[in-house]
Amino acid sequence: MSPPNPEKNMAADEEDDTERVRRPSGKKTAKKAVRKTGSGRADGRESGTTERAARRVSAPRAMRNASEQLEQLLGRAPESVSAVQPTEDGWQADVEVLELERVPGTTSVMATYRVRLDTEGELVAYERTRRYTRGQVDRR
Repeated sequence: MSPPNPEKNMAADEEDDTERVRRPSGKKTAKKAVRKTGSGRADGRESGTTERAARRVSAPRAMRNASEQLEQLLGRAPESVSAVQPTEDGWQADVEVLELERVPGTTSVMATYRVRLDTEGELVAYERTRRYTRGQVDRR
């Protein structure tokens, strides 16, 4: 026997008070709920900020985000992140990508992409800054 359905037992003129919860359809589209503090300001704006916007993502998380999001855009898997540094509005990372695989491997064509992320770790811009063969050594 199935459990009773409260919606079937309601009269036609009664309304259902239960709160419906909408779930996001995808992992990437989900947004965290905004939590505000109770202290309002005289100009009508809230002085509190969201917990997520108040903190910058960590450097390791920024490196993973840079790699994952660049892979989605380029369709090529990054090999490594060679640099990551904080900026005023987020992070900047240099990501090494295999662009053309050749035999022997030392002749494969690599590229360095400079990726900019916002404070939440979302990619906002990228550009290819260098192309080179895997066997090439910098003179520094």
